[in-house]
Amino acid sequence: MKQSKNVPPTPTMKGFSPGFASLGLEAALLTTLESLGYEEPTPIQREAIPPLLTGRDLLGRAATGTGKTAAFTLPLLQRLAHLAPQTNPSALILVPTRELAIQVTEAVERYGKQQRIAILAVYGGAAIRPQLVALKRGVNVVVATPGRALDHIRRKTLKLQDLQVVVLDEADEMLNMGFAEDLDAILQQTPKERQTALFSATMPPRIASIARRHLQDPVEIQIAKEPVKAGVAPLVHQTGYLVARAHKGLALIRILDMANPKSTLVFCRTRLEVDELTSMLNSRGYRGEGLHGGMNQAQRDRVMQSFRAGQTDLLVATDVAARGLDISHVSHVMNYDVPSSPEAYVHRIGRTGRAGRGGEAISLVEPRERWLLQNIERLTKSKIEMATLPTVADLQAKRLERIGASIQEILAGKNFDQFKTVVNTLTEKFDPADVAAAAIQLASRTKDGDLAEQEIPAIRDRAQENPSPSRRPRREPPGWAQGGKPLGDSARPPRRRDRGGPVTPMATLHFSAGKGMGVRPGDFVGAIANEANLNSSLIGPIKISDDFSLVKVPEDLAQGIIKVLGRTRIKGKKVKVRLYRE
Repeated sequence: MKQSKNVPPTPTMKGFSPGFASLGLEAALLTTLESLGYEEPTPIQREAIPPLLTGRDLLGRAATGTGKTAAFTLPLLQRLAHLAPQTNPSALILVPTRELAIQVTEAVERYGKQQRIAILAVYGGAAIRPQLVALKRGVNVVVATPGRALDHIRRKTLKLQDLQVVVLDEADEMLNMGFAEDLDAILQQTPKERQTALFSATMPPRIASIARRHLQDPVEIQIAKEPVKAGVAPLVHQTGYLVARAHKGLALIRILDMANPKSTLVFCRTRLEVDELTSMLNSRGYRGEGLHGGMNQAQRDRVMQSFRAGQTDLLVATDVAARGLDISHVSHVMNYDVPSSPEAYVHRIGRTGRAGRGGEAISLVEPRERWLLQNIERLTKSKIEMATLPTVADLQAKRLERIGASIQEILAGKNFDQFKTVVNTLTEKFDPADVAAAAIQLASRTKDGDLAEQEIPAIRDRAQENPSPSRRPRREPPGWAQGGKPLGDSARPPRRRDRGGPVTPMATLHFSAGKGMGVRPGDFVGAIANEANLNSSLIGPIKISDDFSLVKVPEDLAQGIIKVLGRTRIKGKKVKVRLYRE
């Protein structure tokens, strides 16, 4: 068995929970885990922690949400506790996105709160100067996305010669985002005697190739993915609404206004969506709170206490932040974005319909996401009913119905004598029915806040009109001419077609960076996927010329991508992005 240098002995500690103590963790970490309420290790933690504590390299296959962050963080922290102080980083953790970088950084801080560990999150889209200052001052652990890590390495501000541990988290996703060459370039500059742990949800040939080149005699573990049960959540009524991205916010409010739910959990993909959606819902009179990875523990505790106590109607959260929530009274789960995997969908909707009560699961589905819903139906063997969004007339009728029901309750209580004087005065001049109708009109206007409602354009569900097997959208062949313009009719916008679904219009972005800057397709894929939180499979053909590059993206997302990328760097340099008019 391989034993790395500077690896301390790992005796089992007495007086603590036998679950984690039996893995060889020391007293300081066990005390922290106990204070955080951790009782039993997950399968990935049980399998990965012992070999990592002994210094072995590790190749682990485990999906997100299995507890692998603690599986590599706890042994890493125990090892750092026995190292002599140094300026250069002792550990480097590479992750695919800034969201995950923030999440892992928070985890390292949480588990290592009893140790004096300096940790830095390094990712694109953030100001680089604070990162430079922190690296110059000295940090123990760097959590980084590959592109920004390589940027610092080239600047000689991230020095790797003293690394003891390297972790590649979600390696398959990093490869999907075009970071393969960056990973090789980074790993080649790390010490040969380092300990390396690689975690991936899947194990394609490219991952196996990286493992062969950069891991030494690794322990291989695989944690079986929890199966998706057929006919899941029988007490949950599942509904989907087909809606364009531009109208999703209005559609969400329309559905909430119609349903009038008691307690709703709304899922979003990104922190930005959580903040924007929470603000919009509160402006429409709802009591909403956001929950995401950018919040500290005190903020999360306050939000959760408010939701559990019923002081908050709506909790808007990301999947990561909502992990582990156990709230029995949730009546509705709303998927503002359709999750990319059936497992995530099942976990989301499983938070309603508990304790024998019924529940509602509602998904807002963009046309390009329709195949995801079909895939979920096929794998879970459950039916998601596609419904038509309520119209303004439907909403007004529902509101009047509720006002009528409220009036009947008041009449039954007979506690309205103080208002009879006004009614008697009015009925001397006007018909009593007219007076009552005017009062209802006033009540309706007050409740609506005098906001003019808009009709939401209907979208035809072609998947129901022409059912076909669920398939992932295929990328169009490049089709670029030498001059940098796409082949074909330039007057017709480029489009991508989802098999069995509608056509998705594509727009072209112009980047002021080309071969002269040494950019590669992976640089653009990584920047767009990472900074704009866009699935890399939705990015179209890329053409790199000498001094500029053209990249196709979904037309409805183009302006948002331009706005986000206007604040980021590629290859360490500021790059201008604009819409390319063909």
